[in-house]
Amino acid sequence: MELQVRDARVTDVARITALIASASEPSESGSRQDDVADLLRQLVYLPNATILVAVRGREVVGAAMLSLRPSVRAGGLVGSVDMVTVDAEHTDEGVDDALLAEALRSARNKGCVAVEAEPPLGPLGPWTRIGFIEGRHRLVLNNATHRSPA
Repeated sequence: MELQVRDARVTDVARITALIASASEPSESGSRQDDVADLLRQLVYLPNATILVAVRGREVVGAAMLSLRPSVRAGGLVGSVDMVTVDAEHTDEGVDDALLAEALRSARNKGCVAVEAEPPLGPLGPWTRIGFIEGRHRLVLNNATHRSPA
């Protein structure tokens, strides 16, 4: 079944929250999940945030969020990949690659001069394949040297 990556809708928030919760420590409380859901509902409508979902059939199997911030040091807008989460049953299907590629396309379209991310807990494979390198305390992708994956 084909994978589609699209902008998230408010109706996707419950599933995104469930994906985030399944990837989090089991000790995190339900009230934190409510806070995450409330924040996601707000961010869906903000122009300086892009929430993406990966959909296989009718099921949301992954999500990512790109936020934008101005930076004098970087010389323009900097995109920050704040979250990438994939359903455990779909981790080997390229969902994270598709979400990252779409987040980077969105960043380029919005004029970002760089994209950064906190290093993921797992393997760096999808990140380094796209061109992220280890920065000071984050992974950094300079759009000037970025090559699209083949």
